[in-house]
Amino acid sequence: MEKRGAFEKRCYELLKLVPEGKVTTYSEIARALDTRAWRAVGSAMAKNKNLFVIPCHRVVRKDGAIGEYALGAVKKAQLLVKEGVEVSNGRIKNLTKYIYRFRT
Repeated sequence: MEKRGAFEKRCYELLKLVPEGKVTTYSEIARALDTRAWRAVGSAMAKNKNLFVIPCHRVVRKDGAIGEYALGAVKKAQLLVKEGVEVSNGRIKNLTKYIYRFRT
């Protein structure tokens, strides 16, 4: 089994590929890592201490809900809107338009 720190690093490296104005999901990152451990991806995002280098605000739930963020959900929504992502009532409007899928 992969060490936790190595898994987190792989999550962060993938996340750095997500451009401004796009979002990805916990399950999408897990899929790109060839695992079903989307909860472990969420845990890695929660441990991120480098919020602006590793843009975990760009990770949302697969239903479009923006989810949690170290600086609060309101700040997460503000950051996404600033990047051009449409957010309404704590959800990404038209997730299909903004989703970033990793090539595997």
